[in-house]
Amino acid sequence: MAHIFIIAEAGVNHNGSIDIAMRLIDAAKASGADAVKFQTFRADLLATRSAHKAPYQERTTPNAESQFEMLQRLELDAATHQRLIDHCRQVGIQFLSSPFDAESADLLATMDVPLFKVPSGEITNLPFLQHLARKGRPLILSTGMSTLEEVKEAVNALEAAGVSKLTLLHCVTEYPAPYADVNLRAMQTLKSTFGLPVGYSDHTPGIEISIAAAALGAEVIEKHFTLDRSLPGPDHAASLEPAELRQMVAAIRHVEVALGTGIKSPAPCEVHNISVARKSIVAARALPAGHRLVTEDLDIKRPGNGLAPKLLPDLIGRTLREAVAKDELISWNHLA
Repeated sequence: MAHIFIIAEAGVNHNGSIDIAMRLIDAAKASGADAVKFQTFRADLLATRSAHKAPYQERTTPNAESQFEMLQRLELDAATHQRLIDHCRQVGIQFLSSPFDAESADLLATMDVPLFKVPSGEITNLPFLQHLARKGRPLILSTGMSTLEEVKEAVNALEAAGVSKLTLLHCVTEYPAPYADVNLRAMQTLKSTFGLPVGYSDHTPGIEISIAAAALGAEVIEKHFTLDRSLPGPDHAASLEPAELRQMVAAIRHVEVALGTGIKSPAPCEVHNISVARKSIVAARALPAGHRLVTEDLDIKRPGNGLAPKLLPDLIGRTLREAVAKDELISWNHLA
């Protein structure tokens, strides 16, 4: 049974508060997720002071606040990162973070964060991707907003730089993402094109699309979550609350188990039902010894622990060695 790696994406839903960040870690652990992920960036390295906010950010943050000011407010410094990493170790969940610049990646590397999750916006930033690949850690690359050709360029750049292990996540970069735009089959296109592990970074409302991605073969699922969707901030409104996150993780674990081996055979739990649900050949009426069987002498009824119905043609014309009662299962011992 393959284990689906579930990332609970706290992102910037801490609102700059270490207390909220700690509570997000606790909620992620309680949900059963494998990892909780934050975002590591320096506002002055990520955006210019004139950079516009995305429409979804304009809807969920103060109008007068620029993207740069928003990012400054949501930065986590090195000391805060270490406190969060320590708390993750204490409660028993993997700490992850998405770096948005080379210095942030270097910081995470010095803190022994075991893999890099690369946000969709960096997929065309080939120098940055190569910088990450040279760190020698596995990479999980989101592919939101990209064409297949752009994904190829990114994969080629990463492989040329010696990436140790690469997983591709299908993603739709809108918050929330409309169901009609999800195109979940594109995840399978990534799998068939590149032969790499694939997964899904989900920005849709609710949990059903993540569950569907698991059923379609996702090896990694990432989903934003928050303590409260009504909190101010760019991503809260498109995030799950803790109870929903727990429900999603439980459902994915059910799917994970249910996918099975692919070998078509009776499941252990159904073997005892075979004789109850199937049918056998029985006598349609009381028949004497020495009687030669015709079609009208036989019927097909439950239980299924006698001769199978497919053998009916083999019995026609055979002679009974002994009498049988109505509804008695016909066996080879009855036949001369």
